Amino acid sequence: MTAKAVPIVEARGLRVAYGKVTVLDDVDFRVGSGEVVALLGTNGAGKSTLLKTISGILAVRGGSLTLDGEDMTGLTPAEIVGRGVVQMPGGRATFPGLSVRENLVIGGVTVPKGDREERVDEVLAQFPWLAERQGQLAGTLSGGQQQMLALARALIARPRLLMIDELSLGLAPVIVAELLEIVTGLAARGVAVVIVDQHVNLALEYSDRAYFLERGRVRFEGPAADLAGRTDLLRAVFFAGAVA
Repeated sequence: MTAKAVPIVEARGLRVAYGKVTVLDDVDFRVGSGEVVALLGTNGAGKSTLLKTISGILAVRGGSLTLDGEDMTGLTPAEIVGRGVVQMPGGRATFPGLSVRENLVIGGVTVPKGDREERVDEVLAQFPWLAERQGQLAGTLSGGQQQMLALARALIARPRLLMIDELSLGLAPVIVAELLEIVTGLAARGVAVVIVDQHVNLALEYSDRAYFLERGRVRFEGPAADLAGRTDLLRAVFFAGAVA
């Protein structure tokens, strides 16, 4: 993203709360076309809350949140998805009792009915092994395959911004690296990507910029390589992962 380009999504002084408990306080955040941004922090820092707010699931209590430079706080989650902002939830985010193809069709819920099958075929062409298993129940796939299916389902909406919450959850590093290669390929085609993950080293390796949240505030924003050297911040994340 160039310095003068309008970010796809930008938060300024964002405040979000659950009841009377403030979870995000004075958060500045932006992501532009073709960027891969790592959103890191300790457990409970507010990372998933930020994604849910951008997705329209949680309400903005203060500050501003814009989509293509225009206020987006009045948009519904469906409208936000319709404008190309898609969130991929963490874990095995599939419907285990449905087939691979049925999972993909569900990903097109905001797509006009007449276009859904075409979108599904388009994504299956990008994931040949899914095409071979499109009649198989999603619950019979391995953990890595289910994450691949969840990623493929997110692409049905042709995202301009793809937000991925805990891509690596329960997966071997080699599988995570394979998924991240696909993600960076999307960025090379202009898709903006936000990655929330406890697998810090991999997330930073594949990201252009990074944010570090702590107790609902941004403690770091800048090049991913610079955050990789901030052991004072990252020690807490590594320690939490080691305890888990």
